[in-house]
Amino acid sequence: MPPLVECVPNFSEGRRPEVIAAIVDAIRNGGAVQVLDVSSDADHNRTVVTFVGAPEAVEQAAFAGVAKAAELIDLNTHTGEHPRMGATDVVPFIPLRDVSMADCVLIARRLGERVGRELQIPVYLYEAAATRPERVNLADIRKGQYEGIKAEIGVDPRRDPDFGPARLGPAGCTAIGARQFLIAYNIYLSTDKVEIADKIAKAVRHLSGGLRFVKAKGFLVEGQAQVSMNLTDFTRTPIARVQEMVRREAARYGVTITRSELVGMTPQQALIDAAQWYLQLDNLKPEMILENRLGAPATEARTDDAAELRFIERLAAGTATPGGGAASAYAGAMAAGLVGMVARLTLGKKKYERVSAEMATLLEQADALRAELTAAVAEDSAAFEAVMAAYQLPKTTDEQAAARDAAIERAYHGAAAVPLRVARAAARTLDLAAIAAARGNINAKSDAGSAAHLARAAFAGAALNVRANAANVQDRSAAEAWLREVAELEARVAERLAEVERTLSERK
Repeated sequence: MPPLVECVPNFSEGRRPEVIAAIVDAIRNGGAVQVLDVSSDADHNRTVVTFVGAPEAVEQAAFAGVAKAAELIDLNTHTGEHPRMGATDVVPFIPLRDVSMADCVLIARRLGERVGRELQIPVYLYEAAATRPERVNLADIRKGQYEGIKAEIGVDPRRDPDFGPARLGPAGCTAIGARQFLIAYNIYLSTDKVEIADKIAKAVRHLSGGLRFVKAKGFLVEGQAQVSMNLTDFTRTPIARVQEMVRREAARYGVTITRSELVGMTPQQALIDAAQWYLQLDNLKPEMILENRLGAPATEARTDDAAELRFIERLAAGTATPGGGAASAYAGAMAAGLVGMVARLTLGKKKYERVSAEMATLLEQADALRAELTAAVAEDSAAFEAVMAAYQLPKTTDEQAAARDAAIERAYHGAAAVPLRVARAAARTLDLAAIAAARGNINAKSDAGSAAHLARAAFAGAALNVRANAANVQDRSAAEAWLREVAELEARVAERLAEVERTLSERK
């Protein structure tokens, strides 16, 4: 099957059908892509388009959509409930099939450079494509919206775009990035008091201490209060958990949920997970769903097995990425996976009832670390590719040379940040492996030991990458802080591994 990329641009127009149709037509005609969904909301004054295709076709179609939106939308006259900063507010690329996150990062950066150069629209790179840590989160980039950014761009260096001019025209600015699948999910309440929706959103969203991987805000839509949310990782914060927290918070204010809605597309697995939770179908497996079995050859290789094989092959190829940093993250993910395995083999066993609560917590933490480390595999490659891209910037004039040096410095900071996160996660995974070895199912103690050694290897590789990148940054105070943290973690990791070795030898 050919590689497949998804793109979900958000346009600041939800009230003029002729404008929406023109943008969608531009996308369809811009590249050989399939438009899967067009969702518009008049109150938000926003349209979300979902389309898929081969990487090059999706990139071309996205540019066509951005160009058409710039012709037809003027942010100076735009109003709506949803925060916005551009005619094309955000353009994320999502890997679907035989495409890596690093591939999507390169698409985002190529498109960003073209939009900035040809359309003269300021572009900020975000999520996995971000060139600096403070731009990973879209909300941080969009802070102040169009009006606030217009007043600060060209004045405050922190507002300088990654591509394009340091000024805003009628089309505003655009965030372009690469990310995992996001579910746009709205819940309507039995009240017209938007302040209640705001309070619930504050309780639910991660930024305010709520659920991880949830962004939320309250709105008034068609006379009804709405909690509008983005679920950025449904595998770790599922829809059912979000729904129930909103339900409980709503009850505090004497209101109920009247209905929910999806904006755009959602993975089938997210709905299966919700059905499994609400119906308490603990034994539900993908192969038990009829549609999943129809037309699937019995000998078909498992997708995840194929993906693992492709990663190993890419690792062995003569390319700079993926490299040691990605491999270290992969090793850490395997370590966390083994810890989760030991916890699962312990839970539900009568012999280990006394540690069931501890194992349940261990399992939750191990699964979270596994997801974090798995995501870091692609993030590490993308971070190093940003370094290589920075070195390729022109340096003919003094201004170009200065911009190139600044880009290289930012890229090295990003390239050090990822393995530093991997080192921290690997150390936490080793802590969990020690618990699994000491109190998990004794029949799986060798698996806990394997987890510990894999976590140690993941840490060592990540530490090497932190040190290599730290040697290249000009900000020596930052570099020294990274090196101090690595040294402290190294001592902790060595102590914990020795503890595991003692446990394995003593526990019979």
